[in-house]
Amino acid sequence: MSASVLPQFGKRTGDSQPMIVTAPNISAETGPSAQAINEIRSLCLSRLEPGAVAGMSSERLAADMERLISEIATQNRIQLNAREQRGLATELVHDIVGLGPLEPLLADDTISDIMVNGPDRVFIERRGKTVRSSVRFRDTQHLAGICQRIAAAVGRRVDESSPMVDARLADGSRVNIVFLPLALDGPYVSIRKFGKKPIDLAKLVEFGALTPTVAKALEIAARCRLNVIISGGTGSGKTTMMNALSRFIALDERVLTVEDAAELQLQQPHVVRLETRPNSLEGKGEVTQRDLVRNALRMRPDRIIIGEVRGGEAFDMLQAMNTGHDGSMSTIHANNTRDALVRIENMVQMGHMGLPSQAIRTQIVGAVDLIVQVARQRDGGRRVTQVSEICGMEGDVIAINDIFALELQGQDRDGRLHGTYHRSRVPPSFGPRLTYFGLEKAWQEMMTE
Repeated sequence: MSASVLPQFGKRTGDSQPMIVTAPNISAETGPSAQAINEIRSLCLSRLEPGAVAGMSSERLAADMERLISEIATQNRIQLNAREQRGLATELVHDIVGLGPLEPLLADDTISDIMVNGPDRVFIERRGKTVRSSVRFRDTQHLAGICQRIAAAVGRRVDESSPMVDARLADGSRVNIVFLPLALDGPYVSIRKFGKKPIDLAKLVEFGALTPTVAKALEIAARCRLNVIISGGTGSGKTTMMNALSRFIALDERVLTVEDAAELQLQQPHVVRLETRPNSLEGKGEVTQRDLVRNALRMRPDRIIIGEVRGGEAFDMLQAMNTGHDGSMSTIHANNTRDALVRIENMVQMGHMGLPSQAIRTQIVGAVDLIVQVARQRDGGRRVTQVSEICGMEGDVIAINDIFALELQGQDRDGRLHGTYHRSRVPPSFGPRLTYFGLEKAWQEMMTE
C-alpha cells in the first residue's frame, strides 16, 4: 500500500479571532432612540408608492430614500447625521427590494452558510467555522415577512398550515425555512450559499479537499461514464463535488437534473432542469422527486443527475442507471461508503416493501460503479475521505474496494489536520470500461504516481 500526502487545510493566518458581521441597523447606543428610528421608518414606508418603487434600481431607490429620511427627520426635529441617514436608507432598501438584514451576509463571498435561529440569533459559517453575527431582525414579524418573501419568489408558501419549505434564492443559494408554530423561537432559516464562480477539481485540490492523484482518478471516472454516488453528511460538500465532476460531461450530451430545490450549476448547453412542487392550498398538485425521475426516463436523457436521494426515488435512480444512462450521478447522506449502500437499500424498501434484499443488492451492484465519500472535519476542512468501487456480490454481501482511503495522522500548530491517502493495488472492476474509453493507460499511470 502506498500513500499520497494530503495537503493541509483549515484556519488561515489571522483567523484566530472570530469575525463579527455588522448589519446596517442603527442601534440606540450609537444614534437616536429606537422609537425615533421606528417613527422615521414608518413615515417613510407610508409615503412610498409601490408602483413607482417597482421600476427603480436599488441605487436610485437608496438615494431617494436618503433624501426622504432627511426631510422627515427635519420635519419631526429628529437629529440624524449623514452616516445614520445612509444606514437607515440602506436598511429600508434591503427591506423593500431585498431580504432585509440578510443582504450584507449574502453579499459577503467569504460566508458559506447563514443560520437564523429567531429574530435576534443569527449565525454564519466562514471557512468551516461557525460564529455568531451581530445581524438581527427588528422582531418576529419582520423575520416572518422575509421568510414569506423568499418562499413566494419560487412559487411556494410558508405559514402555519405549511410550516416547512425548501426554496432557493435568485443566486442559486439553497434555503430551508421552519415556520411557526413548529419553530418555538421564531422562524428558522438555513441558507447554503454557493460561490459565484463554479469550483472544479483543480480548485478543490488547491483548497486541500483532495490530492492531485485522487482528482485525476475522479476525472477518469467521470470521463469513462461511471455511475457515481457522492456520500457525506450535511454541509460536507456533496453538491460542490457533484458540480466539479459534472464539468467532465461532454457538451453534446443531454443531461436531466432532478432536485427538490434547484442548486446544481452545470455548465453544459443541453441541460434540462426539473424541480419538485409541493401541494397547493387545496392540498393538490404535488410533484415528487420520484414522479420527476420516472418522467425523466421518457425524455431521452444521456445522463440523469438527482440532486439528493432520500426516499423511494432510490429505486427509480437504480433503474435509470441500469437502463443505459451511464454516467449518472446522485448524492446521499451517509457516514461512509458502506453505510451509503445500506441507506440505498433501505430507501428502495421504503417504496417497494415486497422486494427481497438480495434483489435490491443485485440491482445496486449492477447500477452503481463508484461511491465518493466527503466529510467536513473538525478543523473546518472539507475532504474526500474514501473513493470506493462496487466489485460485485460475495454471497449476499456487496463487495467494495477502497481505491483511496484517507488516514489522518495528526495536526499542525494551527490546528490543521494532515494525513495520507492509502490506495488499493487491486485492478478496478471497471477495467473494461477504462479500455473501452481508452483511459486504461491513464489510470495505470495515475495509480503509480
